[in-house]
Amino acid sequence: MPSTPSASARPGTIVERDATVNGVKLHYLTAGSGDATPIVLLHGYAQTSRMWRPLMPRLATDGPVIAVDLRGAGGSGKPDRPGEKKLLAQDIHALTQQLGYRKVKIVGHDIGLMVAYAYAAQYPDEVEKIALLDAFLPGVGDWTKVWLLRDLWHFHFYGEVPEKLVAGRERIYFEHFWNDFAADKTKSIPEADRKFYAAAYGQPGGMHAGFGYFKAFEQDAKDFEAMSKTKLKMPMLVLTGEKASGEFLIAQGRLVAESVDGRIVKGAGHWIMEESPDDTMGALVEFLK
Repeated sequence: MPSTPSASARPGTIVERDATVNGVKLHYLTAGSGDATPIVLLHGYAQTSRMWRPLMPRLATDGPVIAVDLRGAGGSGKPDRPGEKKLLAQDIHALTQQLGYRKVKIVGHDIGLMVAYAYAAQYPDEVEKIALLDAFLPGVGDWTKVWLLRDLWHFHFYGEVPEKLVAGRERIYFEHFWNDFAADKTKSIPEADRKFYAAAYGQPGGMHAGFGYFKAFEQDAKDFEAMSKTKLKMPMLVLTGEKASGEFLIAQGRLVAESVDGRIVKGAGHWIMEESPDDTMGALVEFLK
């Protein structure tokens, strides 16, 4: 039977749990219960499963919801292993199988959308719906226009020296993402969340794992190029920030899936959950429920 909170718990109550899959601990949040297809939420870089807390109660009224810290992030284990999204997706799949779920609806933001796509591409018969939130898919279409942009130095910022430079200064480093990738930095990641995320990635091995997500892009591109030759058949929702991914991710979605609903969140940057919570969460609730 699926592992969910007790029936006496309120649907919106969020419970923190841990599981060991593929030899690594995964930390996850769970809410809701019942027989409905569970919803899996995957965070991106400079965040953890915490980003989904505002959305989880709205989804949990109909069934189970789980938000997972990716391998290397937050409360999950940080083994020295590449951050290839195909492998991260296999972690998430092992977790859903362990919880007794045979089908899921899956949502990912930023790095998480890459993992969500890799999950759907590897296990297409086990995914009912997929939603991708603002970033890009390595290896799909003209993706190098994003990856090689001169001002996006962080995609290539990894290794011994970057790790030493950032150690103890995680907050300073992450401010680049939280502020510069937002349409309005005052509407971006809240202060309490900034403190939480900086501390989470400041744990031993945290930044090494985080940089590993970028280091793996070249392998991800090879994997995704092969995966995209078979289009996904389940419904796909693509939500992007007007001041961030815009039409680019929507176009990529149409290259990898047959049924794509692409929407641009007006006035928003990359952090659409925080910058435009009503529009973003409303669209997700409508699509997933």
